[in-house]
Amino acid sequence: MAKNGNKQLGRARRAKEDEFYTRLEDIERELAHYKAHFKGKTVLCNCDDPRVSNFFHYFSYQFERLGLKRLITTCYKSQERDLFSQNDSERAIWLEYTGDKNGNRVPDPEEIGIRFLKGDGDFRSEECVELLKQADIVVTNPPFSLFREYVAQLVKYDKKFIIIGNQNAIKYKEIFPLFMENKIWLGYGFKRNCAHFITKYEDNATDADHREGMIRVPSVTWFTNLEIPKIHDEMILWKEYSPAEYPKYVNFDAIEVSQTSDIPKDYDGLMGVPITFMYKYNPDQFEIVGKSLELADMKPIRERLGRNDGGPTFYIERDGKLLRLYDRIVIRRRK
Repeated sequence: MAKNGNKQLGRARRAKEDEFYTRLEDIERELAHYKAHFKGKTVLCNCDDPRVSNFFHYFSYQFERLGLKRLITTCYKSQERDLFSQNDSERAIWLEYTGDKNGNRVPDPEEIGIRFLKGDGDFRSEECVELLKQADIVVTNPPFSLFREYVAQLVKYDKKFIIIGNQNAIKYKEIFPLFMENKIWLGYGFKRNCAHFITKYEDNATDADHREGMIRVPSVTWFTNLEIPKIHDEMILWKEYSPAEYPKYVNFDAIEVSQTSDIPKDYDGLMGVPITFMYKYNPDQFEIVGKSLELADMKPIRERLGRNDGGPTFYIERDGKLLRLYDRIVIRRRK
């Protein structure tokens, strides 16, 4: 169940456990939209154990069809960390594949170069950073608990990427500015906005894609900075603005739009929308102004309630009562 998947993910964060392996079918479905970007490029799959990584499997078997130049993947050494490897490698390694040599178009073991790393294979280590510098595009499922650091490193070295993260990462103070500056956006996503990860943890997957050793985790998606057609798809706006249907916030000058599909076609002011808006975000059509966590003025709320009522967020008034809302992203239509 989705609820169980969230609990499992939460336990993993608290325990610093990040062994969640992405299914091959999910990788194939997402990367089908990026094929034109890979020709002549070096791809790095770090934070992966190539023995179980479906990212390495995908790129090695699709090497010639994608026209890749080089494929690199790194593996952690066994230790108590928040890792994605199996935690049973005696030494950290990195693999290099430069394509089929014997004509069978299959990545045979003798065609894959295996090299030992001096350190533990941490993506932040000097030798792993050197491998990162050689890459054009990074594609992986990084540790959830280190997502901020991981993205910061990609930005620092100006790398293109397609990576998996929790939807809530959109709101991180280190990540949200990248969305505002159109330096990152969401990919095409998983079916029904839920990812199934192959893992050693308790089996909680219960829907049609059930497989032993899998958990189903909602609100997990793909993040990228590669140009894809999706981000230029214009939303069809059909609803007309009315003050009754779109109340203004008590503590910020913007209107509440509770569903992305209800964005009015004729309103040019500020609007608060749910975080799921980012799946439809088109920077040519909308401008991101900020988020409720930073824009909400909590002083009038405290004065009316006579107490603090949690962290900053927007409120609307309904039947004389204040209604606290979930996090909102503030946008406006571009003219």
